[in-house]
Amino acid sequence: MKVEIFTLCDAATADAGGKLNILGSFDRINAAQVPVTHALCALAIKLRFERLEEGQKRIRISFMDSDGTAVMPTLDAATQVAFPPGEHTVTACLVLQIQQLKLPNYGEYSIDLGVDGRHEASIPLFVRPVNGAASPELSS
Repeated sequence: MKVEIFTLCDAATADAGGKLNILGSFDRINAAQVPVTHALCALAIKLRFERLEEGQKRIRISFMDSDGTAVMPTLDAATQVAFPPGEHTVTACLVLQIQQLKLPNYGEYSIDLGVDGRHEASIPLFVRPVNGAASPELSS
């Protein structure tokens, strides 16, 4: 299995034909104050499987702050990997819509992807103060 796409974005859709549409991929939020609530975003994921990996796959997404505290509940999902005749690889596209994401502090967050109990990828999300905003964590 190979992670081809794993990104946080403004919006995403996946159609039945396997097309993944991604709008506004980002890894940084600039905020005047914390906590900050991001009204709507999405995680877009595209995984490629080889024929020997056919079957049901368990997907786990966790979103943590730098101390390992969950920012939102862990998502556990399943997807069925099936191969049409003559194909030796297939992709599974998944989209997770996230509403009212509350980020309590400035700093770095981690979004982690697991497949069948194995960690496969992580992406960061940085919450930084806008110029002039106070940040106790970032000042010395």
